[in-house]
Amino acid sequence: MNVKKELKLAVLIDADNIPYSNIKGMLDEIAKYGVPTIKRIYGDWTKPTVSGWKPALLQHAITPVQQYSYTTGKNSTDSAMIIDAMDILHSEKVDGFCLVTSDSDFTRLATRLRESGMLVIGLGEKKTPNPFIVACDKFIYIEIIESEEISDPAPSEKQTKSKKQYDKVDKRFIKLIKTTIDDLADDDGWAFLAEVGSLIIKKKPDFDPRNYGFAKLTPFIKSLTDHFEVDVRDVEKTPIKHIYVRIKK
Repeated sequence: MNVKKELKLAVLIDADNIPYSNIKGMLDEIAKYGVPTIKRIYGDWTKPTVSGWKPALLQHAITPVQQYSYTTGKNSTDSAMIIDAMDILHSEKVDGFCLVTSDSDFTRLATRLRESGMLVIGLGEKKTPNPFIVACDKFIYIEIIESEEISDPAPSEKQTKSKKQYDKVDKRFIKLIKTTIDDLADDDGWAFLAEVGSLIIKKKPDFDPRNYGFAKLTPFIKSLTDHFEVDVRDVEKTPIKHIYVRIKK
């Protein structure tokens, strides 16, 4: 029997550029992709701006790394994170990295890690510059993770509003889906939906159906009835079903 190997991940968090409010949700999301064997967070812990992180560090076994701010207005964590990332890379103890930051200064680091064959997952806010997003294999918006958290019986107005804010499916993204289906389609125009989803992420690392209000890819594609048709096929002698999609004619 083949046992699927779980990827070992190094989780490096930029405390200066990430809110501490939903660290549990972020770590739960990372756990979907592998086991976080290294968890470090970088910041100037003498500053009150990062004090909110401190209770979460013990609770989630995250190692704080002190990096003093030598100049005003400059993110102090950059050099420490980059040096540690390269040390971890050469130690050959992990299969991939999760860079938790909204700072485009880590774009070259993400690129360098991928050049070395590492899986690179980015987590950051929607304000994250595009160069860092596309440098990752997969990028996840923290706001989407927050919207999935179970709310209190009487959620605040801010919580309620955030749950309703989803991206609109624009014409450019519809075109991207169509060209991806064309890339994979058989002679009848059908493409295996799982392969379509994987190729879309390679083209657009921040793609996630949750950005559009859907938990999974299948209901998201099914909602675009003006553009696509879906076919659910039984796999002989198994309860498994394969889902195919093609462009609506």
